[in-house]
Amino acid sequence: MTTCSRLAATAGVLCFATACAHSSGTTGREVLNPPGLAPLVPAYSVAIRSGDQIFVSGMTGMKPGTQDIVAGGVAVQTRQTLENIRTALQAGGATMADVDECTVFLKDIADYAAMNTVYSEFFPVAPPARATLSVTALPRPAALVEIKCSARLRR
Repeated sequence: MTTCSRLAATAGVLCFATACAHSSGTTGREVLNPPGLAPLVPAYSVAIRSGDQIFVSGMTGMKPGTQDIVAGGVAVQTRQTLENIRTALQAGGATMADVDECTVFLKDIADYAAMNTVYSEFFPVAPPARATLSVTALPRPAALVEIKCSARLRR
C-alpha cells in the first residue's frame, strides 16, 4: 500500500498523487486535499507532501465544507485559518509543532496585534520563522487574513 493510500484510509483525506512514496524507499510527491478544505479550483492544492516536507497553500478563515469566511473579525478568522492549516498538516502526518515557516498576509496591518495574539496560541513554544505582510486585497473579499506555511516531519 502506498503512503498516499494509507493516508487516505487513516485520515479520510482526498489524495491525488503524481508519485506516491512506496515501501521501496523512494520518496514522492503527494497532493493533500483534506475533506472540507478541498480547493474550489483545480489550479492549486491545499497542501503538498514531498518527502519529509509539507507545504500548505495560503489558507483563509473559511469554514470547512463551505465557501464562507467566518464572521467576527481578524482574531476569529486567524483562529479558523490556523485550524484549517492544522487539518491540512494532519492529512500529511504533521502537527503544528512541525511548522518551520509561515507567511501571514493581512488586509490591514492595524490587525497585526489581534492576529499575533491568536497566532501565539497555536505556536506557544519555539514559534516558526515568520514574515507578515500587509496586502491591498485577498482572493476572498471577506477574508482579512491569509496564512501559508511549511513543515518538516520530525518522526
